[in-house]
Amino acid sequence: MLNLTGVHAYYGKSHILHGVDMKVGEGEIVSLLGRNGSGRSTTVKTIMGLVQGEGSVKFRDQEILGQPAFNIAHRGIGYVPENRDIFPKLTVEQNLMLGEKRGKKKPRWSFDDMYRMFPRLKEREHTEAGVLSGGEQQMLTLCRTLMGDPDLIMIDEPTEGLAPKIVELVAEYLKTLKNRGVSVLLVEQKLTIALEISERCYVMGHGSIVFEGSPAALRANAEIRKEWLEV
Repeated sequence: MLNLTGVHAYYGKSHILHGVDMKVGEGEIVSLLGRNGSGRSTTVKTIMGLVQGEGSVKFRDQEILGQPAFNIAHRGIGYVPENRDIFPKLTVEQNLMLGEKRGKKKPRWSFDDMYRMFPRLKEREHTEAGVLSGGEQQMLTLCRTLMGDPDLIMIDEPTEGLAPKIVELVAEYLKTLKNRGVSVLLVEQKLTIALEISERCYVMGHGSIVFEGSPAALRANAEIRKEWLEV
């Protein structure tokens, strides 16, 4: 579904990604792991057309590298940024409406689906998003992206700063996506959630992929975990 080949990326003259090769298959959850500053967020921003890149990024065998972000979104890629980017003066329901993609195809997600996954959002549907807790804002951002009915969703640090109970909710949410046929590229620091829900894992270090394999293989590789993941 998604294939990166020899991807390099830059912020101005700073060379951040160094020949990244990566893929995400249909209905697959793939985790991209690494310490802060390793290049994980830059990778998803490059895929999304938000950072200048070189090489090849193909989605369903079509080259998308260098296209504007709105074109990439319309092709079926959703992006949940780390900073959440909710509209604080709009209500929960209005934020969800903004995520809707109008088209001929019947979307696989509805408002009821969102409220069923996260009942707290239903309770707050007429509340301005700016007064929600951090966990509620994260739920809202995830759901708003889903309302666009993506085939692949890229999620950057969804559990950052969240209470353990909310982290469990997010993990269940990701499993629900997989069950509905949505592919997931998860950028995460928490090994526990990533290893629990992923089919495959990539580990980044200094802008390059330093490990690719199953969660079981990563658990067994103490050297990689110590060198590139543990603080």
